[in-house]
Amino acid sequence: MPQSPSHSSASVHAGYTHTSSLPERCIGAFDAALRTLLAPPRASRPCPTVPEAHSAAPALSAADKRAAGALMRVNHVGEVCAQALYTAQAFATKNVALHAQHMRSAKEEADHLAWTQQRLDALGARASLLNPLWYAGSFGLGLLAGRLGDRVSLGFVVETERQVEAHLQSHLERLPVADVESRAVLAQMQADEARHAREAQHAGAQELPKVAQLLMRAAAKLMTTVAQRI
Repeated sequence: MPQSPSHSSASVHAGYTHTSSLPERCIGAFDAALRTLLAPPRASRPCPTVPEAHSAAPALSAADKRAAGALMRVNHVGEVCAQALYTAQAFATKNVALHAQHMRSAKEEADHLAWTQQRLDALGARASLLNPLWYAGSFGLGLLAGRLGDRVSLGFVVETERQVEAHLQSHLERLPVADVESRAVLAQMQADEARHAREAQHAGAQELPKVAQLLMRAAAKLMTTVAQRI
């Protein structure tokens, strides 16, 4: 679960509670978007790097840095989207406990956002130029899922996190061998995503129709393909 909120980042935070008025919640959601897209992200947990392994690994070549940077740019985009999705679903639900669960998950995803930004900086890579577009689209999807009901919203979380978990596994296999720092970050992210899926499942998630799952995979494929380059 999330640690101390003293160094929170991005959507976390959104600056509103479940009992806030609609205008306050709208302002909080807008503030979350600005923080995610414009503010330097800071994590509430230490970045899961492995200095001892890093010191023993060979230095990354320029080609390895480019390859790793492209992959980490995609993962950073995924965390921008995660902020939007969880913030929107927290905004949409009327369930106090579910609102709190979404916000806890958003806080952990904010750690991921900070960690992936840290790796981008270390690799000399930039974030996606289309992050505002990714955020807006993801917020819309999260809001739609939330409006369809809590069980559907939770099912959306389960399917999203399962796809992200598989996506992270593919990146773990594709990262340059020498980039042990990025590998450690992705491994922790993968563990967190799997737990988020389990928590949503236990909270009463409804399995999404196969067509919805396929559409989500297609959208994710488009995003990852474009984000790797732009």
